[in-house]
Parts: sequence; structure tokens; C-alpha cells
Amino acid sequence: MQITSSIHAINIPFVVPTPAGQINRSVNVFLYCGAKITLIDSGVAGSEQYIYSYLEQIGLQPINIEHLVLTHSHPDHVGAAKEIQRATGCRVSAHIAERNWIEDTNLQEKERPVPGFHTLVGGSVTVDNLLYGGESILVDQGISLEVIHTPGHSAGSISLWCPSDKVLFTGDAVLVPGDMPIFDNYPSAVDSLKKLENIALEWSLSAWDEPKQTAEAKILFTESIDWLKKINATVHKVSKMRGVGDYMEICRDVVAELRLPQFAVNPLVARSLMSCLAE
Repeated sequence: MQITSSIHAINIPFVVPTPAGQINRSVNVFLYCGAKITLIDSGVAGSEQYIYSYLEQIGLQPINIEHLVLTHSHPDHVGAAKEIQRATGCRVSAHIAERNWIEDTNLQEKERPVPGFHTLVGGSVTVDNLLYGGESILVDQGISLEVIHTPGHSAGSISLWCPSDKVLFTGDAVLVPGDMPIFDNYPSAVDSLKKLENIALEWSLSAWDEPKQTAEAKILFTESIDWLKKINATVHKVSKMRGVGDYMEICRDVVAELRLPQFAVNPLVARSLMSCLAE
């Protein structure tokens, strides 16, 4: 999908295998096509085929991918990074707080186990350029992406702002109301959303949602903050009734209260919910 003359979105479907059955998901990756190509996130293992096919459809060559910017280290964002870097020789940029899990995906699996991890992640890749927030990434002559540190979903999550096109790439910073809540730090997630909602954008491009233009994006930011606050209030309500002993039981009750699908009762969601109690 073409967003502007230079920015494109590619939606990539994938399957998460779980003991209870398969979960069908999809993730968006983005291209900035200037003199060279900047790829924002890589999708899961195998996603390079979708990316290369799209490039060929618009008359470009995969070998022209010069830079891969990772918004964070989770499997659906770094899964194809190793193969893309191998095939194109592109440099890789990511926030310093995400470096360990990108450069050692076995460590990530150990510390944050995800069902079917090795079907989703093709392997580790070296981060050539460490980001901290505040940098500018040159994507074409006179055009840069501004790096915004937006922790919450993960410690080193970043968003990218393109002032020339008024396009904001948000990674997973914006939660989709009613979808599975995945975050590491509740207060940081809210603060990051409040930071992003003040940007005078024309397009908001999220990894998990359809591209949103100005009015829709503003509504989504507000709804995402409200969703986070509702999750937090529900976790505290359930923990007061049940105590904080069994985090999976708390997860089960919170999922029921929020009317989320049953597959949301899993350790990854439970980890997110318990972060609300660490305030």
C-alpha cells in the first residue's frame, strides 16, 4: 500500500503456534524509498519474500535496501532481520536497550518466551548503529526520520517522525483497543502515547493497525490511552480481590473482565498485566 510518494506499507500475515491451537496475526513493515531504501522493521522469519515481492511490483530491487531500522526487538519485528541483512548487506539500527535481544535471540527466547519463537525468528543480527532517541536518520537527500524514544511496550521501543511527509511510524507504541495487551511498563506506555498524540501528523503508521490519517489517528491515541487505563484499573481491581499470588489466575480474571478472547490467557499477556502492579 502506497502512503505517500516515498512511503509504503506492507502487511505480512503469520501464525503463532500455541498449545491451544494457532493464532492468526499480521504485522506491518514500512519502506521509505528514496535514492536508497530504508526498511522499518523486518517482520517474522520469511517476511523477506513479501518485502522483496512488493519491491519488485513497484519497480525496485531488494538489493537497494540500504538501512533496516528496528522499532524494537520482538519476534514480529526482528524475525527476518538476519536474512535481509545477509542478502542485502544493509546496516541495522535499533535502540541500545533492545540490543541484547536483537544480537542474541536465544537470550530473548529465554527471558521472554513466546510460543513458536524459532518459527518466528530467523536468528540474531548485529546492530550497527545504536540509537538513544533524538537522532536523525537520513533517508533521502535532505529528508530524515527523527528518532523518538517511546518506551512502554518495551524498554527501547522507538517511534520515527518524518516531518517532510508528516508521517509518524509508531511501532507497537499504540495499543489497539480490545486487542491483546502487550507492554512492559504501564506508566511509560501512557507517557509515550501522550508524547505522540501532540505531533501534528497527517499519517500514523502502526505495526498492528491500518494506516490512520489525522482525525482517525487522534481518536486512536485517545482510545489507546483509555484502553491502557482500563486495563490498569481492572488489574488492580482483580488483584485486590484475589491477591497477587497466582499471576495466571489474575490474568484469567482480567481477560474475562475485559472480554478478551480466551487465547489472551497466556504468560505474555500475564507478564504485561503484572507490570501494572509494579508501579
